This record gives sequence, structure tokens and C-alpha cells, in this order.
Amino acid sequence: MHFHSLFISIVARMQFVLFALCLPFETTLAEEGISLEGVHVVPHVQSTEMRYGKKADFSLGARVEIFLRNTSKETLTLPASTEIRLRGQTPSELLKADEWAWHDLPSAWTDPLQLPQDALTVWSWNGKRAPWGVGKQAELTLTLPNAPQPSRLKVSIDKPDVWLSAVTFLGEDDSVQPSSMSFHVANESEGTVTLVACRLWLPKSNATWRALVPQPWIRAEMIRFPQDGMIPAHERGGARVSTGPLPLTYAALEVQLTDAEGQPITAWSHQRIKREIFDISGGWVADKLGKINALQSEPYLKTLRRMHVNAGMHQEVPGYSDSDLFERYPLKYMNRLQPIIDYDTDVMLPRIHAVEFLGEPQYGGGTPVSPQDVWKAFTPYAPTRLPTSVTHSEERIWRFYAGLSDYPHYDAYRVTAPAADSWSRYDRWDGELIRWGAPLETIGEMSRSLRELNRPRPVAYWSQGAHHGWRGYGGRERSSPTPDELRLQAYHGLSSRITSLYWFNLSLRSILAYPDLMDPITRVGREIRMLEDYYLEGDATHHERILRDGKPDWDLDVIAGPRGAVLFALDLNYRADKQERVFKFGAPRDTRFQFRIPTYLNAIDEVFRVDADGLRNVDATVNDGTIVIHDEASRVAIYVAAAKPGERTRIETNRQALIAAENALDFDPGGKETDLQVLRKLHDSSTK
Repeated sequence: MHFHSLFISIVARMQFVLFALCLPFETTLAEEGISLEGVHVVPHVQSTEMRYGKKADFSLGARVEIFLRNTSKETLTLPASTEIRLRGQTPSELLKADEWAWHDLPSAWTDPLQLPQDALTVWSWNGKRAPWGVGKQAELTLTLPNAPQPSRLKVSIDKPDVWLSAVTFLGEDDSVQPSSMSFHVANESEGTVTLVACRLWLPKSNATWRALVPQPWIRAEMIRFPQDGMIPAHERGGARVSTGPLPLTYAALEVQLTDAEGQPITAWSHQRIKREIFDISGGWVADKLGKINALQSEPYLKTLRRMHVNAGMHQEVPGYSDSDLFERYPLKYMNRLQPIIDYDTDVMLPRIHAVEFLGEPQYGGGTPVSPQDVWKAFTPYAPTRLPTSVTHSEERIWRFYAGLSDYPHYDAYRVTAPAADSWSRYDRWDGELIRWGAPLETIGEMSRSLRELNRPRPVAYWSQGAHHGWRGYGGRERSSPTPDELRLQAYHGLSSRITSLYWFNLSLRSILAYPDLMDPITRVGREIRMLEDYYLEGDATHHERILRDGKPDWDLDVIAGPRGAVLFALDLNYRADKQERVFKFGAPRDTRFQFRIPTYLNAIDEVFRVDADGLRNVDATVNDGTIVIHDEASRVAIYVAAAKPGERTRIETNRQALIAAENALDFDPGGKETDLQVLRKLHDSSTK
């Protein structure tokens, strides 16, 4: 294609991409047959609420993906030796100069890329600070094999106006392969955009996962919300798409929209296809009990099942994984999962939550593991069907690790626990400074940070459960949260739209140390199972901090999707008790909550309150993108705004089934002393 016609074609598209606007660029790539289809920019975020001993760096960079397509008539070969520079420097030089945190460009690869005609490949880097942040440009020079001269592209790192805020792959219970996808569009432009079509770009096999081939456009099969596909300015919308069985590999999603003048906009995402399931992990469940493992004990497995736990930090335990105990009480694997050939099988895949073995690389046992080394550690899993996960630890710096794993999560606990932030620096309670705890709402702050840095991929959270250690923090005797502290921490994560929750920790020793947490954990688990469709299909669309007399009163959050919205009111009017050194909440108080919902949900069928004990009516008014609820509430209040009739019956039926399943275990150590003694004897016999 002639240079001039290629340039005009690109200008005509004026593509938006995920988190970025793809602007016209200068290029000499026409002769070599490579075109820049889009740029995916995720601007770094940094909380202003968190407090640290070290000063936080607010020079913010951005995570960037560029989508390159082979427009020639032959396959292009790009070896690791391909000469690539940005702003005149090689990727390794940019890493060494501390300008980039990590990159995934050809020089980091071990195998050459074979890019067929019309196929797409995605290159990425994570710029550490403002010189590589939004509002900047970077010239990329690329010397292709046998090319007479380097090719040049100007990549604009622009703040997004339209982007895909969540992309989730969904499926049926009897298959690990997704058969549909849900995506949400955030329109922060000043005009209406209209959703037109979408398509996936898939590799021919997992082995060739870097070379993505276009699939047919999807139009009629796309169920849009709103139905006309028109998303007003500063609003949300999206679509649910039936795709048929999808391969478990990396893919690009291309979404076509138009602006108010009919000009085309294109949004992109690049992520691993995995069937999203809301898993609840028990943490380090594979305790040694003398000569046996806790997972070989049916009473312990029943305890976890009652708490709705279906995953744990283990790989394979003889006497459990290879027995009928696993069939009756399955706990998905979270571990290194090597040798890979033993786990990347049709038999093993249903047993797997994610590859998780790096611990907390931001600390690395005292020596941090660099983001590029984390990238290297995950490279063996890229051609497989196994999703990777990594534990993020410190919001002050975890933006440098963003985008490295398929399913990122973080751990941060707010009472009597090791912490990255400095608890005595939070002036939260009328000038009283404490060292035994931190504001519970900072869990929501961190959850939103991790979510935004890794969008549109789903994220998870390690929530503070029962733990027998960590005594001595600030004079507090109790080394685990109270039931209220546990519930609020979990819900500050859940209301930010996590799609799995990991309890730290539900080992036998830990739950025996704090049996008063078994029932609260069970209640949270039951509520997750009652509403998991909303978490999986939805997107976090609104967060608001409500003040009273200048002090925090409530956090209001909305997770919305085509079936309706879950509305969360989380109580911030709690106090730090000086004597007991615990956070205490008051009695339910008369409240008026105003939640903002996407306009595609204006036709709400009914609004009702939900918790583990049942569903009840509330005084609610729906009007012009808002829901106003009058209620008496404290701690956690959860409401469902159902878009279709029948949701209330479906959720209540689900709740009753969950209770029936709990009762069918005929084992309740959180409620029956005799059952608790069974667990105590099991533990005590192992220590003799």
C-alpha cells in the first residue's frame, strides 16, 4: 500500500483503544507491511489516602500496549535480535535507567515471532514515572529483517476518553472453557458513543499465542446494554456476547463504536481467556498434623465446605488429591503447578484456580524481585492454559508490577498484622493515633487502585480471616479481627468488584484459635454465592465517600450489569476503642442513601435488601440514574436493584439451597460445641 493512502486510512479510523485514543502517526512502515492498529494505555494511579513511613512518589507513568498488524503478503519473522528502540534507547537500556519497570518486547523473548499475513501481535511496557506517563509521546524505531532502513512510529500515550472497563469470560459449570463474554464500556468523552460490533483475535494454537488472527465480526449476536447501544457522555454501557467454546489462551478483543458525528472509535483489550468463577480460598489449608495432613481429615474439609471455601494454597496432597475426599470436598489448586505438563491437562484444569508461587515479590523476603524478573518467571506459563496470579503488597509501588499476571491480587490487613503502610500516621479518630490498626476503608482504596491499574482484567483480594499469630501490635491482645472487623474488610474489597476472595488464614490451627469467626466467614461466603452472578457479569461503576460534620460516615459503591446492580453502604462511623483496642460500631441509624446507577438500568423492577439471613423490602425510589433508599443500617448494608422480574425469587431460592447444603454436612463447629471439640481433638492428637 502506498504511504499516502495508508496514512489516510489510519486517519479515517481515528481509533480509540483501551485506555487511550489512537491518534494519527508518522510512519514508514507501509513498505515493510506493519501497521499500528491501536494503543492501550493504562494510566498509573497512586492513592492520596494511604500513609507510609517513606514518602510516596507521585510522578506517575503508564502501562502501554501497542497492537501491531502484519499488512504484508507474507509471514514476518521477528527474532529477539530485532533492533527496537524507543526514544533512541533499547528496552534493556530503559530498564537499566529505571525509566521502565518491565517490558514484553521481542528482545525479552527466547523464540522468534512468526507473524502471518493480517495477524496481530501485542507489545507492552510499563513506564515508571511521568516522562512515560499520559500526555507524552514515544518514537519507536523498528529495523525489520532485510529492511533497507528503520521504520518509525510515534506512539501517543494519551489519557483515555473511551475504554473497556471490564472484560470477563463466562461459561457453564460443566466446562472450563468459556462460551460467552461480557464487556463494559466507560465513556468519559463529552458526547454519546454507540456500540456497533466486536470481534476476537485468537491464535491458531496456544504455542503461537503471540500471533493473533482476526475472527468474524459479531453484530446481531451482541446483546447490548442499553439495547440501542447508545452510551451517553460520562456513562457506562456494554454487551453480553455468545461466542461458543473459546480456547484458553491469550486474545485481543476489538470493539467498534461511533461517536456523535458517526466517526469510528475502536476500543481494545488484550488478556488471557479464562472462565471466570468466583472462588473463595481458605489460604494455607494443607497443614501438617503429625503424620497426616489436615486435608486428609473429613471434619476439617466439612468445616471449609460449610464456609463455602472451594480453593486453597496447595498443589497435590496424597491421601486427599488422589482420593474420593477430593471428589466430595474439592479445593482448587493455587501453587507453582509444575511440572507444567502434569497440570495443563483436561483432567487437571477443573482443579486449578491459578498459578501462584512468587509470594510477595515487592518484598521478596527482604530483597525485592524486580518486575522484569516476575515477567520472566511467568513466561513458561504463557503458551499453556494455566492462568497466573501474583500477590501485590504495597499500593505505593505496586503500579510498577501492574499487568504482569492474568489475575492479580493483593494482601493487606487492617488489625494486628504486618503492613506496608504506617498505621500510626493515620489521623482518623479526632487526633488519636493508634498502632494496632488502620482505617478499614483503606481496603476499598487499595482494591480500587489494583482494579484500575489492571483493567480490564478481573482482580482478587486476600482478606483478613482467622490467624493465630501476630501478637503484640500496639498492645492489642486479639491477633485476628473481630467479626465486625472481618466483615467490613471483606466488603470493602467485594464492593470494589473483586471476582475471588482469599481468606488469610483458615488453617486448622487458626480457626481453632478464633472459632467466633467461623460463622461470620460462613455468612460472607453465603452472601457471595447468593450474588456471585452480579460480581462476575458486572463492573464497578460508582464510588462515593459520604461525610457527616466533616467526618467519614459511609462509603457507597455500585456494581452494575445487565441483570441489575448491587448497592453497598459501608459504615465509616466506627471508633477505635482505647481499652479493648478494637474497632467498634454503633447501633443501626436512620439513613438516606443515594446511589448513582448507569442509565441503562433506569427501568428497575424492584429494590430489596439482602444478607445471609434473608431478603426484605426497603423504601426505595428510582429516578433519572439514581436510587434513593431510606433504611436503618450500620456496618454493612447490601441492596439489589433488579432489572428484571424474578431476581428476588432466584436469589432467595439460591439462599435456601446454600443453607440446605450447609445443614446437609451435619457438622457446624462454629455453632455446636461438640463439633468444635472434634476439631480440637484432631489438632491436639497431632501435637502429642
